[in-house]
Amino acid sequence: MKKILCLMCATALLSSCHIYKSYDRPEDINADGLYRDTASVNDTLAADTANFGNLPWREVFTDPQLQILIEQALANNADLRNAALNVKQAQAALMSARLAYAPMLGLSPQGTVSSWDKGKATQTYSLPVTASWQIDLFGQLLNPKRNAQVSLKQTQFYEQAVQTQVIANVANMYYTLLMLDRQLQITEGTVDILKRNMETVEAMKDAGIYGTTSAAVEQSRTAYAQVMASLPDIRQSIRETENALCLMLNQPAQKISRGLLEAQQLPTEFSVGIPLQLLSNRPDVKAAEMSLASRYYNTNSARAAFYPQITLSGSAGWTNSAGSAIVNPGKLLASAIGSLTQPLFYRGTNIARLKQAKAQEEQAKIQFQTSLLNAGNEVSNALYQYQMTAEKAASRDIQVNSARKAAEDTKELFKLGTSTYLEVLSAEQSYLSAQLSEVSDTFASMQAVVSLYQALGGGRESNY
Repeated sequence: MKKILCLMCATALLSSCHIYKSYDRPEDINADGLYRDTASVNDTLAADTANFGNLPWREVFTDPQLQILIEQALANNADLRNAALNVKQAQAALMSARLAYAPMLGLSPQGTVSSWDKGKATQTYSLPVTASWQIDLFGQLLNPKRNAQVSLKQTQFYEQAVQTQVIANVANMYYTLLMLDRQLQITEGTVDILKRNMETVEAMKDAGIYGTTSAAVEQSRTAYAQVMASLPDIRQSIRETENALCLMLNQPAQKISRGLLEAQQLPTEFSVGIPLQLLSNRPDVKAAEMSLASRYYNTNSARAAFYPQITLSGSAGWTNSAGSAIVNPGKLLASAIGSLTQPLFYRGTNIARLKQAKAQEEQAKIQFQTSLLNAGNEVSNALYQYQMTAEKAASRDIQVNSARKAAEDTKELFKLGTSTYLEVLSAEQSYLSAQLSEVSDTFASMQAVVSLYQALGGGRESNY
């Protein structure tokens, strides 16, 4: 019997070697050509090994007010705090998986008082300590422990991904406020100009200068009212953005202290690193790979269910019960048992579980590859957005200066009676539109920097 048992175990060990294998990244996961060249649609970006995403966030976002807001968000953001609690849960699960290797001990004292036909009562007792220990020959404990390890890493990477997202969201909302502030300032300035124009036109009509008509007066009022009507929308956007930022900071809605759009200084030169660095820099990509590793160990656990489970158990303790006799004082009683459970027919449960685990592992592999491709797309989009806004900057500057000069010249011609007020309105509207477009371009450029920093896994500072 002993020989048969040893032979069964040896055979099972030889056939189950693959269930002990640690996770390795699949060879068909492709990280080539993730970044498109910003100038050519056919070539991939010639990447540098110095990664913009490796910079600490304080070196990227240098505005003192923004730094205060980011620090508040990192300390108080609800999503980030929940992610930290998920890490603690995963740490506890890993501890439980590690302790599964230790024997299980139990103390089960028992006492009995019995009497037969009103005779003298007899008292018996036992004070046993029981123990059981599963011998992990086929990975029934190993794979769950490894699964718990990668699950912990997954939660840690997820926490880092949330941190990166929080930093980027706070920066984007802060820059949105600066953009809206500048748009409000420009619009209010235009309102003042149009109000003075309206008053000038009304005075010219009353004085009969250059044949100024009531139509010109109404046109001036319409233009003034139209621009005035845009102010509430901008102020509402400011209020809503402030409230959203306060929610990100996990604090009641309130006014946000901030600087000026034109005072912002962001990096202008970027290196994105080699594409394969996304595997080690992007926390969400690493979390996706840990999800794949977790599914890999789930598959190994499903395979391990086909092999025997060996358990050693025993007990030892004092008792005064010796079958039909009672001894006093009690004597030491000890026992040991070894058991082997070999699955034979579980109504197809183990087979179905293995098939399910393999399918889930394949899904996780697809999701990992997809997350890598998404990361590459985000990098490429952010780089191209920054390049396009940079190319527009010179043309937009010419447009703003020309529109300003045209508005000034047209106004002077109107005062001389050689231009109509409709031409003045058109010039003022063009100037306002050019200014607002310039502000939008500046914001888009800043947004591209934030997006690139996030896409490269920036702000992932952690103790893990």
